[in-house]
Amino acid sequence: MSYMLLIVEPTEQREERGEAAGRAVYDRMLTYRAQLQSRGQLIAAESLSSVNKGVRLEKRDGQTRLIDGPFAEAKEMIGGFFLLNVDSYEEALELAAQCPAAEWCTIEIRKVAPCYEY
Repeated sequence: MSYMLLIVEPTEQREERGEAAGRAVYDRMLTYRAQLQSRGQLIAAESLSSVNKGVRLEKRDGQTRLIDGPFAEAKEMIGGFFLLNVDSYEEALELAAQCPAAEWCTIEIRKVAPCYEY
């Protein structure tokens, strides 16, 4: 089964942390990624840039609208993800608990499934 671990972090966290501390936590995440990969549990993983560099696209009634970041209403952002191949939901939870980012972010665990499933 595939599960996605979404790293949900406060939008200002990276700036407040600073580059040196940011590099240190990133190294911890790379170690975690390597561990998952060595056990054959990792499908994909990436860190994402800040919402300050993002853009949102909406298409309504034939009109396309782009909204540049930062997004005033956003208090959190998806800072990265791990796409896992595991045997169960419980295993996904266990791996999420081992993720270093759980110490400074929220980890959202979601099963990969078609959009018509509830």
